[in-house]
Amino acid sequence: METINFTRGVPANESFPTTDLIDAASAVFKTHGTAMLQYGPSRGFEPLRQWLAEWQGVPVDRVMTSNGSLQLIEFLCLQMLKPGDLVFTESPSYDRTINLLRRHGAKVVGIPLEADGPNIEALERALQKAVPKFFYVIPDFQNPAGATCSGEKRRQLAALADRYNFLLVEDAPYRLLRYRGKEEPTLYSLAPQRTLHMSSFTKITYEWCRRGLLPPQIEKLKALYAPRLDATLSGLDKYMPDATATRPDGGFFISLTLPEGVSTTAVRQQASTRALNLADGLAFFPDGGGERFVRLPFCALSPTEIDEGLKRLAESVGAARTAHVS
Repeated sequence: METINFTRGVPANESFPTTDLIDAASAVFKTHGTAMLQYGPSRGFEPLRQWLAEWQGVPVDRVMTSNGSLQLIEFLCLQMLKPGDLVFTESPSYDRTINLLRRHGAKVVGIPLEADGPNIEALERALQKAVPKFFYVIPDFQNPAGATCSGEKRRQLAALADRYNFLLVEDAPYRLLRYRGKEEPTLYSLAPQRTLHMSSFTKITYEWCRRGLLPPQIEKLKALYAPRLDATLSGLDKYMPDATATRPDGGFFISLTLPEGVSTTAVRQQASTRALNLADGLAFFPDGGGERFVRLPFCALSPTEIDEGLKRLAESVGAARTAHVS
């Protein structure tokens, strides 16, 4: 029996435009090789920053590149935080960000996440008690939940950031991977003076972007991943019709809440006997919780693997439920 991994949200191997990237890398080394190999400015490779600034419609001095969003968050922590400072995240949220904030001594408070974004009433109650240095949010196809923040809640977040004087850290690596539905405005567009907007260009070079290869690549990714999202939703409907699951219009993740009395830990144990690997849901919750939370990254699996994985998941949930009752 082949092992199926519903664990990490990594891109599919077949998604990488390897040939185009090799060609672009060769070309850029011929024209910018010295600048790329030499120690450069801390904000990143200047031509890439200029390209990003033009694409996003902002001055180049508002653009900074890094080795991934976690390094930007690291810079932000070094600049803004001292031990004991308060930071809000969604609950659940990206576990590596939570761990990084804690390593810097931050007190991390989770704001409950709903299908249409953070619970605004809970956020206002938390703000009345104490104001954070910043609120880390993933508004589009959230990792790990798959939720997308509604336009109304985005405007409320922008207004609250202005009223209470805190920063919104908008992590948007999945924003371009919308397979259907209407795009919502970025938090940055609603509150540019209150928002640090982060996107992802992993494994992408400046020359590749300059050649105009990003838009067609995004369309290829949509064509690759949309059927995998559909297969996950169909599999849940078929094998777990009573599951409470998010139903996103894009991204890499779907999440579900297990039935009362059935824990993720018990289901993971059952799944391991069926060659199915699941992530630990507890790590995504900064204040505890997540005992019945399951994240399902569908991006790196074929529709056939997804269907079989969900069948094994349903069997594991059934076995865990039977064991709990007995």
